[in-house]
Amino acid sequence: MIRILAVSDVELGQLYSSSVKDRYSDVDLVLSLGDLPMYYLDFISSTLNLPLYYVLGNHHAAPSRARSGTDALSADWESGVNIHQRNQLFDGRLIVMGMEGSIRYNYGPAQYTQERMWRMCIRRVPSLMMNYALRGRYLDIFATHSPPFKIQDADDPPHIGFKAFRWFLKTFRPQYHLHGHIHLYRQDAIRETVYYQTRIVNCYGYQVIEIDPPKRREKSEF
Repeated sequence: MIRILAVSDVELGQLYSSSVKDRYSDVDLVLSLGDLPMYYLDFISSTLNLPLYYVLGNHHAAPSRARSGTDALSADWESGVNIHQRNQLFDGRLIVMGMEGSIRYNYGPAQYTQERMWRMCIRRVPSLMMNYALRGRYLDIFATHSPPFKIQDADDPPHIGFKAFRWFLKTFRPQYHLHGHIHLYRQDAIRETVYYQTRIVNCYGYQVIEIDPPKRREKSEF
């Protein structure tokens, strides 16, 4: 079992505190779904002594401490791994892939048209097929800032979800799709939805996700 501390959009005192080490000592990975300052993510991951994976949100500025990548916005920070348009294998068991940003509404950073997001998703197909050939599945967690179109999104222009994500989930069927972007202010707000075989979870604030990846299958089994 792998436990993930997924965070997004809003800083919380219970996480930005030394007590985070006691509360979440059994977590294995910190995953940011966007729009959180790097000092906050640095604190959580370093206090817990855990790796950090992240995608950027639509309110992120280009990182000033990027250590790799030709695009400053999509580069890695010193303390984490940017999984935008990347497959990442965590702990030799968990396949994670991310997509940053939101729908384009004012030409800010990390904003994309529906067509551009379609192209980015389709470009990942060869690597996902390779995952299937090597491990018997495409991926385990799809990590994005925005939700899918008409699933946990909103009607106002900045918060419309991506249509390509619905196709992506229907086709590749990860166990989880984790996202942020949609702020939840009511106790009865919908946080989790099942779409085909995927649990879609809004991680606004934070959520602890438990996932048991299938055991690795060798090529000879196919």
